[in-house]
Amino acid sequence: MSDDHIKPINVAEELSKSFLDYSMSVIISRALPDVRDGLKPSQRRILFAMRELNLAPGKQHIKCAKICGDTSGNYHPHGEAVIYPTLVNMGQHWSMRERLIDGQGNFGSVEGDPPAAMRYTEARLTHLGLAMMEDLEKDTVDFVPNYDERLTEPTVLPSAFPNLLVNGGTGIAVGMATNLPPHNLGEIVDAICAQVDHPEITLPELMHYVKGPDFPVACEIRGVRGIEEYFRTGRGSIRMRGKMEIEEMDNGKSLITIREVPYGVNRATLQERIAELVNEKILTGISGMRDLSDEETRIEIELKRDARPQVVVNQLYKLTSMETSFSVNMLAIHDRRPKLLSLKEAIDCYIEHRREVIVRRTRYLLGKAEERAELLEAYLLALEHIDDFIHIIRSSKNRDEARERLAAYSFSKETAEKIGILIRGQAGVQGGRYIFTERQVNAILELRLYQLTALEKDKIQSEYNGVLAEITDLLDILAREIRVLTIIKDELLAIRGKYATPRKCEILPEEGEIAIEDLIANDAMIVTLSHRGYIKRTPASEFRVQGRGGKGLRGMETRSAASKDDEDDFVEHLFSVQAHDYLMFFTNTGRVYVERVYEVPEGSRTSKGRNIRNVLNLKPEEKIAALLRLERATDEKGDDVTFREDAGFVFFATRSGKVKKTALNEFRNYRKDGIIAINLEENNELIGVRLTSGGDDVILVTHEGMSIRFHEDESRPLGRNTAGVAGIRPEESDFVVGLALVTEGSTLLVASENGIGKRTAFDEYRKQSRGGKGIITMKVTDKTGPVVGAVTVTEEDELMLMTSSGQSIRIRVAEVREAGRNTQGVKLLTLREGEKLQDISKVIPDGEDSSANADEVSGEDGASEEPDAAADEAGE
Repeated sequence: MSDDHIKPINVAEELSKSFLDYSMSVIISRALPDVRDGLKPSQRRILFAMRELNLAPGKQHIKCAKICGDTSGNYHPHGEAVIYPTLVNMGQHWSMRERLIDGQGNFGSVEGDPPAAMRYTEARLTHLGLAMMEDLEKDTVDFVPNYDERLTEPTVLPSAFPNLLVNGGTGIAVGMATNLPPHNLGEIVDAICAQVDHPEITLPELMHYVKGPDFPVACEIRGVRGIEEYFRTGRGSIRMRGKMEIEEMDNGKSLITIREVPYGVNRATLQERIAELVNEKILTGISGMRDLSDEETRIEIELKRDARPQVVVNQLYKLTSMETSFSVNMLAIHDRRPKLLSLKEAIDCYIEHRREVIVRRTRYLLGKAEERAELLEAYLLALEHIDDFIHIIRSSKNRDEARERLAAYSFSKETAEKIGILIRGQAGVQGGRYIFTERQVNAILELRLYQLTALEKDKIQSEYNGVLAEITDLLDILAREIRVLTIIKDELLAIRGKYATPRKCEILPEEGEIAIEDLIANDAMIVTLSHRGYIKRTPASEFRVQGRGGKGLRGMETRSAASKDDEDDFVEHLFSVQAHDYLMFFTNTGRVYVERVYEVPEGSRTSKGRNIRNVLNLKPEEKIAALLRLERATDEKGDDVTFREDAGFVFFATRSGKVKKTALNEFRNYRKDGIIAINLEENNELIGVRLTSGGDDVILVTHEGMSIRFHEDESRPLGRNTAGVAGIRPEESDFVVGLALVTEGSTLLVASENGIGKRTAFDEYRKQSRGGKGIITMKVTDKTGPVVGAVTVTEEDELMLMTSSGQSIRIRVAEVREAGRNTQGVKLLTLREGEKLQDISKVIPDGEDSSANADEVSGEDGASEEPDAAADEAGE
């Protein structure tokens, strides 16, 4: 080699240029997805190769080795060993929100187990995978030569659904990376349709449709601030949590069951981490763990007898990958350049892509229609002058001469219009005469004899008219933008209707981010708490109004005794509330826990509910003794002022007859671990708590039917850490069962164990000094049984009655007649043998039409029966 061919170069410049070329190749042609179809080149080539193999959803699966071999040999020359992992990923239901490939065989597991070798597994396209290539043959996208120029491959797929946003994706390029979370197909389609209708739509308006990411596993997403950030800028961080349930076992221990792990978390690695923390004495409350998972996650963690379940749950979230984050970086290839995209920009790019696909498809279909119309015109003209054409063909020496003579045959424009055809092709070339094109001549020469019949002529004319209508429609699509946009929406909605699935991931706002009340309807609820600590909230509408004296509807499914020494479960507390209200849970140890109603687990009317320890961080020896409903209050700005200084007082009544009044404001700094509410002496317990204004009269009712009315001013306000003063002094065998407030226009409703009740005007209860023995409020006999509760009611109110066996009945207060203090009352409900009335509560009307006939009584089996009229009046 001569010195003339050697040129000195700067090594730094050459390395810089070469590395830049390499970097751009990795970025554009390997690592980052295209914003239009959301696919990397390797994914796109696999799908295209499967289409070429005709692996449609209804076809037979084929070996993955064949798919990878064809992809590598024809389009992606990097070896089938590197193609196979990409194919497997598109077929894993825990990796892809909407799978593009339907795999058969061992495709790995969520624990990180590798798939079987490609010679053992098989695959075909899913419906959505095929939808990615819909209309590919209609010139909708550009094709380029493959690596050896033997074949051609598409530069992008038509993508009938927004795969980039639905399935997301990850990729590491040179100097940049992408990490897109998946989203719900239905939500994304709704957002695209909204943006098509309103191009200037704002991000908050878009977020009405797209709530956030929706991962393939049903984990919880905590916080909306990170979601809003990456929707707006393309970057953000999302906190994910797995799902755990707490269950109380018959042996008194608690069991934590992991039902879901966060997206991307390896279940086996998670268990190893938990075991490591237990061995290091960091998690001290765990006594055992077993993995019962199959396709669904089920990891059971058994706790020690003295462990506090909620504390262990919090430790698991803090110390393990049960809570993790997903860093979003919405980087994709746009116009052959990497670009960081916001949600609105990503949707815009997809809409523009689909607009181009539809326009190109329309032009392709228009060309095909015009070609067909050209042939049909030739048929119609030939059939109209068939004798001339037959003569020309028969008198010609050969096919070439016949073609030349037919090509020279012409019609006047008037003749063509008389036949009813649209002049196309080379019309008007020779003085306004219609002459045949080469394609039309060949078509006439190939006419078959049966096509000369009158019936075939009618069919050709009908087809020609249909083609003309199609051409008119296609031209209208190309001329009007609104038609293109409407087609985009219609095709997306069709995909949504067929393949959209409900959201898997629940989005729960973090405290302090947004008012969760804005996301939850303030519906009427019935909250029940059983003796063994099972709580639930049920929509009040599930309890239809019945006539008094009925047997009632099946209420909470109470738990049977674990052994003969255990008593059967029964409903101990029942409250009618609104979803936004606060519930104050007062325990037998004198502590109070505050929780929102919507955070109480929801259950059906007949369900058992969830253990209270799954809701509150109770201490082992604590049990709920009383509940207080606080209606949520807001100021003009919408801020919560429920615990403001002038909000009133919490009035306590205990079993022994002591009372205490404490300002509600003193409970404003409540904690998850609870705070002290009242000091209780040994063998004393709370029986009632009411919210007072500071100027109310209160009535205490005892088990033996005694009562006392006094003004709350007689009990001065005390701090939380106090015991209170005497309210009533019951007999040695008697105790307090009810606390009620005196309100104008109301009456006191008292109910007994045997289902007898009555209403008495407050005027019959004279005011007395606090600390006396009181006066009779109900004549207690063997027929009535002892008093179980008292509540302040009006005639417009409704009442919920709950029995010891879990039966419930909802009645109108107006059906319970008024009676004097020293009377027994009327029958409220029919009790079975051994059954007792357990609790009563006033119901907040739910606004629905309670149209049940007051005379109709529904039993548990749905049959109607007449109430026993003789037993209705219990006498005076």
